[in-house]
Amino acid sequence: MKKNYIIVAALAGILASCSGEKTVESEVEEVTVSESPAEEWVDLFANNDFSNWHKYGGGEVGNAWKIENGEAYLDATNKDNWKDGDGGDITTNEEYENFHLKYDWKISQNGNSGIIFYTHEGPEYERSYYTGLEMQVLDNEGHPDAKIISHRAGDLYDLIVSSEETVKPFGEWNSAEIIANNGQLDLILNGTTVVSTTLWTPEWAALIADSKFKDMPNFGTFKKGSITLQDHGDLVYFKNVMIKKL
Repeated sequence: MKKNYIIVAALAGILASCSGEKTVESEVEEVTVSESPAEEWVDLFANNDFSNWHKYGGGEVGNAWKIENGEAYLDATNKDNWKDGDGGDITTNEEYENFHLKYDWKISQNGNSGIIFYTHEGPEYERSYYTGLEMQVLDNEGHPDAKIISHRAGDLYDLIVSSEETVKPFGEWNSAEIIANNGQLDLILNGTTVVSTTLWTPEWAALIADSKFKDMPNFGTFKKGSITLQDHGDLVYFKNVMIKKL
């Protein structure tokens, strides 16, 4: 909490003359003004459950998603079919505009997943990636998607290639951050800023027009949305998923 000091000068009377009349001195009054506290970090798995999440498109998180000791993971063997049934993407109940997201992830051998943000839900959006942007999660050495430039771990998927590759091998934890603030977007992987760009500019529109998302009219246009963990059919782990509004 900050204190703002307001100086109030109270002048009552006339300056004393030589006759010895009393002088009224200026008085200083301290006034404390309360301000809203700064936004705090929120642990999206604080209760070791999925109370902050739901299945993309509505409903409870499927049984294929599990959480133990603060680690959420997709059990790819416990599914009826890829993306649906007991699995599917999971999405935060709350939407975010300007935010700083931190999280750790590790992927299974040959695995694929991602963090998708600025996600919107609606009958016209069958999948989360119809609207949201993705920071790729991938086993670069084993998954065939890694052969495509801009589809590797840390990339802004199918849009911007990482400036350098800092990803760790499958089975090891990676630390990632997404900072979105008034159109400035930075993606950080293992302490290195690997993508830095400005959203919603003519240049941004040109990137989309040259991507696989070009026929999705609302892709990358929303300035507020949910955070989504992707079910891409492979075992993937997330922990320390923390977010702060900016």
